[in-house]
Amino acid sequence: MKLFILFALATLAFAEKKAFAPKDFPKGRPFSAAILSGGTLHVAGQVGARKDGSYPEKFEDEVQQCFQNIDDILKSAGHSMQDLVAVQVYLTDMEMFARMNEVYVKNVPEPRPTRTTVGVAKLVGKARIEITVTARK
Repeated sequence: MKLFILFALATLAFAEKKAFAPKDFPKGRPFSAAILSGGTLHVAGQVGARKDGSYPEKFEDEVQQCFQNIDDILKSAGHSMQDLVAVQVYLTDMEMFARMNEVYVKNVPEPRPTRTTVGVAKLVGKARIEITVTARK
């Protein structure tokens, strides 16, 4: 039995990595949209930018766009929001926490994953929020 457990752990340690991205994910970025390794999907942080690079004016719409971007990536890897096990949220203004949470609960189904929310000084571009997720079927 111990040999089997060691073999299983070694297999996970050397699990092959596979990258996923929606067809319209911008090319030439220095990172993958998502990496599947050992059965766990790690999704890169997503801001609320639209496909054309613009940001919604209303904060709640920016949060919704983050979730749309995440959902597109999850689907490209055969996953869904139901598969989320961990979420990290970065906000440039912690006063927007309650507004973010209203959109969050509409997008993330029960049982909700673990979550960390952190206030940061600045994010890329005009982003006020960035969300990264981990998923597992």
